[in-house]
Amino acid sequence: MTLRLPVYDDVVAASKTLDVVAYRTPVLTSQTINARLDAQVFFKCENFQRIGAFKFRGGYNAVAKLSAAQRKAGVVAFSSGNHAQAIALACQLLDVTATIVMPHDAPAAKKAATLGYGARVVSYDRHTEDREEIARTLVQEQGLTLIPPFDHPDVIAGQGTAVKELLEEVGGLDALFIPLGGGGLLSGSLLAAHAISPDCAVYGVEPQAGNDGQQSFRKGKVVRIAPPDSIADGALTMGLGKLTFPIIKQHARDILTVSDPQLIQAMQFFAERMKMVVEPTGCLGAAAVFNEVVPVKGKRVGVLLSGGNVDLSAYAGFLRTA
Repeated sequence: MTLRLPVYDDVVAASKTLDVVAYRTPVLTSQTINARLDAQVFFKCENFQRIGAFKFRGGYNAVAKLSAAQRKAGVVAFSSGNHAQAIALACQLLDVTATIVMPHDAPAAKKAATLGYGARVVSYDRHTEDREEIARTLVQEQGLTLIPPFDHPDVIAGQGTAVKELLEEVGGLDALFIPLGGGGLLSGSLLAAHAISPDCAVYGVEPQAGNDGQQSFRKGKVVRIAPPDSIADGALTMGLGKLTFPIIKQHARDILTVSDPQLIQAMQFFAERMKMVVEPTGCLGAAAVFNEVVPVKGKRVGVLLSGGNVDLSAYAGFLRTA
């Protein structure tokens, strides 16, 4: 794949591609949170997106842009769950064969949904095996087209449509908090925010145990880490991408981290007060805001809730420990 940094025009084009298939997810507010923080907080609820996460946006946009020959040969992707489901559903809708490389310890609900959309799942051990190497082997042996979970211009452009919708609905923001794993969502969000609300300070938020993005941002170069251990399973990447890092480096205000207990507290708040299921990764931005990792008093703040796909038994366990 030729490395080409996407631009905001790609986000606009993606929004047209997604217009008839993706949900325009709701933007919700909480009087309790607004009063507690003395701020206006707008939650973009991608937990209500198709497949239960923002990943459908980038996955569908990437599959839709394949040539006829590539569609006929099929695609391969690697993912812990949400990108897997996104590619699986996109391929089902566009009549393309999908093979997904998933860690054997991926949440059961995410694996079941991926299989339910008709994809073939190839399992691996994320502590001892390289998912990218497995995918490359499948590309070479079977002629599949690889659609990575974040480092792909069409994926990045598709993910940026969520913040494009948020800003079109609520207007300019002072600050925006985006979950960060490999950086597809954050880099796409940065393209949209920089174009629509250029004065908005955009923060990426990742788990404390997996702060490769924060280290990279501080050092000005991509830092890779060992496989991290956090309940935020959608953000357990070991490094930012060749496409995502330059965009993040140029436009992000900072990269923040939150702890697993803070994620659980956020999950509990959404369940009890807003009647929503939000997965741990989806709570990264919210946890940063709730704990005022940076001051938000008096500001208009956007928070992207990236997904709601969590195994129910694990979810119940998280809430019991809150």
